Amino acid sequence: MKQFEVLWTKNAEFDLELIVEYIKTNSFEIAKKVFFEIKKECKNLYYFPQRKRIVPELQQIGILKYREIIHKRWRIIYKIDNTKVYILVVVDSSRNLEDILFQRLIDRK
Repeated sequence: MKQFEVLWTKNAEFDLELIVEYIKTNSFEIAKKVFFEIKKECKNLYYFPQRKRIVPELQQIGILKYREIIHKRWRIIYKIDNTKVYILVVVDSSRNLEDILFQRLIDRK
């Protein structure tokens, strides 16, 4: 069975940090629980990361290399590159994904 290496980008780490900080204002325990749940979901990508769905908003425009995990109210977007899985975005599912991706592209310049 092929094992993949799961790597977090700085953006994704920052996304998770913001989520935890926000939740922590109401409950430290819930924030901690969410942090570990999201980390566990990503860790599960070590085996068969292809089993998760392609990001629908990107699939509609022919971009098929990004997949996502839906965990409770969060979307975790990643891409597979050979034997590596890169966690790219962790976002509340109520937010507009296109806006977030567009903003990230602008911020890179």
